[in-house]
Amino acid sequence: MFLRTENFRTFLRFYPIVSFLVAIHFILWVWISFGLPGGRYLLETMVGYNMFIGQGEWWRLFTPIVLHASFTHVLFNSFSLVLFGPALERLLGRNKFLLAYIGSALVANIATFLLEPAYFSHVGASGAIYGLFGIYLYMVLFRKDLIDQANSQIIITILIIGLIMTFVGGNINILGHIFGFVGGTILAPLVLPKQRGHHYHASSKPSFSFRKIKARMPRRLDRKSMFWIVLIILVILGMITR
Repeated sequence: MFLRTENFRTFLRFYPIVSFLVAIHFILWVWISFGLPGGRYLLETMVGYNMFIGQGEWWRLFTPIVLHASFTHVLFNSFSLVLFGPALERLLGRNKFLLAYIGSALVANIATFLLEPAYFSHVGASGAIYGLFGIYLYMVLFRKDLIDQANSQIIITILIIGLIMTFVGGNINILGHIFGFVGGTILAPLVLPKQRGHHYHASSKPSFSFRKIKARMPRRLDRKSMFWIVLIILVILGMITR
């Protein structure tokens, strides 16, 4: 599910939304961090300042999703999106994936606005990424037709690590993580494909199911698979402890 084997060109063709979001992350980070013309204005206009949101600047509920505070921040969030986004983009389709991603972030940012003090500010895609985790958990619990046991165990492990580190790490928007996850879980039944019976019909359209991955994976993990598993764990730790 999370092992990436595509080359760069194939990745761009199969996962255009993930590719676009990652590109926006780095373009804005370079623009702002290197002091390019207009960068300071973008930062001041797009950061999620609760005080300004309360004064009617509602776009700040959306724009912090693509801003990041440091290179490690943008690196780990973007890498997390590359690891965990493609499978859902293929499963949900481009429009529903984008709806789930932005919707989860919106839930996270609204909760941050309502529950954090007026001086609180935040940036980052973590709320949206935790929304993807929420969709995965919904699949593990209620849509076992879409995910096999091995991948379910990986999801549970990732969520446990993420939950623990959310509360022990520093400089983290805890409410953003929690409510991004909640938002993804709520949106999951709305965006996931409808459950079908056990009879499958031939179709000219390509289908995508996480269960198909199980048949293709070897019984014993090779070195490449172990590398990706370790890398996923390191990315999760980096994303929540940066």
